[in-house]
Formats: sequence, structure tokens, C-alpha cells
Amino acid sequence: MDHRLTTFAHTFIVKPVKKHPSEIVAYTDGGARGNPGPAAYGVVIMTPDGRVVEELQKYLGETTNNVAEYQGLLAALEYALAHHVEKVKVFSDSELLVRQILKQYKVKSGGLRPLYDRAQEMIARLPAFRIQHVRRKENREADRLVNKALEDHNAPQRHGDPELKSR
Repeated sequence: MDHRLTTFAHTFIVKPVKKHPSEIVAYTDGGARGNPGPAAYGVVIMTPDGRVVEELQKYLGETTNNVAEYQGLLAALEYALAHHVEKVKVFSDSELLVRQILKQYKVKSGGLRPLYDRAQEMIARLPAFRIQHVRRKENREADRLVNKALEDHNAPQRHGDPELKSR
């Protein structure tokens, strides 16, 4: 709700300061059209009751699907740290990413190691963090943002095409 503030010569519209929640749920996704190929990530930041707070998306250029997945996670973590969020729950449809973050799988790829290390450092700075694997159909909004970022950069095929997506 906006409020009007009128002075002698001017009328200003005063918008309330948007308070960031202390707890968020983040749906993250990354994808590449080809592997490697044009890539992007999408992140939907929500309150625990399902209200969308922010949508993040970024075209990454040529990289792999797994790098794009990690970049999506890092974007969610950067958001949480920048807004002093205390509790973060991440949902990702990348089983590899989730299991690596949970230390159930080793990070064997030299290209993923710096991203993994950065994610772990950021996670350690959060008071509470959880990550969970979800099926792709439960991650549709983040996937939509990936496709939007790719389409905005004229990549030719959809990220969800099965023959182009390697997980």
C-alpha cells in the first residue's frame, strides 16, 4: 500500500520498505542446450507459505548442465546471504548436485570443484540450511526461468528436450 506525502510544492508517493523474510524456500534449476552448450539458471525464492519473493535468472554462455545447476544454487545462496536470511531450504531437480552438497557423492569434476567449494563456504555462513532433491515436475517454475533466459538469448531448442539434457 502506497502513502502520499505532500509538502508545500510537491507530492511524493512513499512506498513501504519491502522486508525480506528470515526464512526462504528456493527452487533452483540450471540447464544447457547441448552439453556443453548455451546455458542458464533459474531460481524461484519463496516464503515457506508459498509467496514468491523473487525470481532470478541468468544466461551463462557456453557451459555444462552441471555447472548451470551449481550456478543456480550459488545464486540462491547469494540471495540468502545478501538479505540476511536465517533459514534456507533448497529444492533442486539435480540429484548429482543435491548428493554432492550433502556429501553423499564425491565431486570428481575439476570444473565443479570450485563451485562446490564456494557453495559449501556460503552454506557454512547460514544459520540453517537444507537441500532436497525433487522431481522435475515439482520444479517447473525454476525450469521456466531457465528456458526464458535461454530464449531471451536465442538458443534454438528447449532445455527440457530429453535428448539434449544430460543429468
